[in-house]
Amino acid sequence: MKQILNSIIIFSLMLTTFALSSCNSSGTVKSNSADVVLENIATRTSIRAFTGESIDDETITKILKAGMAAPTAVNSQPWVFYVVKDRALMEQVAENFPNAKMSKNASILVIPCGNREKFLKGGAEGFWIQDLSAATENILLAAHALGLGAVWTGLYPNTQRVKDAAELIGIDSRHIPLCIIPIGIPAESPEPKDKWNPESVFYK
Repeated sequence: MKQILNSIIIFSLMLTTFALSSCNSSGTVKSNSADVVLENIATRTSIRAFTGESIDDETITKILKAGMAAPTAVNSQPWVFYVVKDRALMEQVAENFPNAKMSKNASILVIPCGNREKFLKGGAEGFWIQDLSAATENILLAAHALGLGAVWTGLYPNTQRVKDAAELIGIDSRHIPLCIIPIGIPAESPEPKDKWNPESVFYK
């Protein structure tokens, strides 16, 4: 009986220690997961230099899942994602798109595209741009969280860039490329910009 009581006391002390370690000075539970998420957002920055090393398919899937977790108007999910792993094609992208010249040494390129077959009707067709932009941001944040670098290089609404990218990459005519996202192992570590500006906030 005494041994059982001792075990209960030890277990209770362990729970108390864990509870105290999970609280801050005011006694409230720490928001560790929130801190991690906010830190990931605050420290993400555009990476334009890569080592050229490859990344595994499991990591690529994690990045794409993050993209597809983005919100969309009435849950339309009007997207498809092209993943370029072919080195020769990546070099062609770098040569043909000056704003995406870092593609040459990236591990992969992800091209989020609007799927015309899932666009909303009745004047709401343009919501795909917001949906794909949200997916793109998720991809950038996921890459950063996984220790990778990425950069958003724009295509849409520049009609010539959209046309050229579609032809070069072999994108289906039903799909409209929004941007090209080179992703890879960072070969640089620029300081993230602090963009907080209280003058840009209006309370009503």
